[in-house]
Amino acid sequence: MKIVLKNLTKVFTNAKTKTEVRAVDNLDIEIPDGKLVGLLGPSGCGKSTTLYMISGLQTPTSGQIFFGEEEVTRLAAEKRGIGLVFQNYALYPHMTVRNNIMFPLTNMKVSKKEAQERVEEAAKLVQLEGLLDRKPSELSGGQQQRVAIARAMVKNPNVLLLDEPLSNLDARLRLQTREEIKRIQRETGVTTIFVTHDQEEAMSISDFIVVMKEGVVQQVDEPQKVYDDPANLFVAKFLGTPPIDVFTGEVKDGKVYVNGEAIFEKDVEDQEVYVGIRPEGFVVDPDGVFTCELKQIEVMGRDKSIIAANPACEKATFRTIVDSDIKIDSDVVKFNLKPNKVFLFNKETEKRI
Repeated sequence: MKIVLKNLTKVFTNAKTKTEVRAVDNLDIEIPDGKLVGLLGPSGCGKSTTLYMISGLQTPTSGQIFFGEEEVTRLAAEKRGIGLVFQNYALYPHMTVRNNIMFPLTNMKVSKKEAQERVEEAAKLVQLEGLLDRKPSELSGGQQQRVAIARAMVKNPNVLLLDEPLSNLDARLRLQTREEIKRIQRETGVTTIFVTHDQEEAMSISDFIVVMKEGVVQQVDEPQKVYDDPANLFVAKFLGTPPIDVFTGEVKDGKVYVNGEAIFEKDVEDQEVYVGIRPEGFVVDPDGVFTCELKQIEVMGRDKSIIAANPACEKATFRTIVDSDIKIDSDVVKFNLKPNKVFLFNKETEKRI
């Protein structure tokens, strides 16, 4: 099921002060049929509000929502054919796993025989076949989340909506469960929207990501393309672990200067810029063009992390990732830079140059 959002806007008004907060501002995107799309951004960026408008739990202030060719902007949530999974699972503690999964079908007045068959199919899909007679308290956090997914999938939804589904899980379970979500989406082919503030989660399982800031879409593309070709400084900073290193600089006579050193050439007009360099974009070289002060070296298995300082860096120190066999015997370290890992941004607009 293709989903199209046209000029979608949601404004909340404070009842006491009458001030307005534009949670989602003129959102205009298309989510392809059968794809898993991540809505990504910091807390308060409007991603959950967008999900709730798609689900029908919140009504847009303006704009339109289409499922396929049908406009569903004002359609009741229960008539949209969606499955919704929250971060807190929302399971009924007094019911067995079987009855939790079956609950939506009971409300839909599906026959008992068909309901049992669909519960068995959903349980098999999330690999919980042997746990149907347990109570939620007898399951791990990851298993409880899979019950919630099965309950959403048992309705055979046209669209699956996941609101921060991994937030309450520990690191190991998050990794395992996101792999499960990806597998389930691939097996069923259901169009899925996955809300998260965790860029690693979004990049690892999404076919496309929608990066949002203060209710406004910043960039939409395949995860790797967004990482390799950020539209602005916010996107560049938000994606990447470790995060991108940012320096103040200037372009003068076709060369980019940082702290007085010409670090590479760029044929753009003279201007002040922010220079973003991915941590993997640094190459240690005694004759390098970029001089920094060595602060610390951390060995991380096959890689080595060099923590250095430069007066033009926006932070006290910055981090690079280099090969583990690199040796440095001085308090000063020089780098050359990989051109495809260096980005320039206008200092006023923060848009990519």
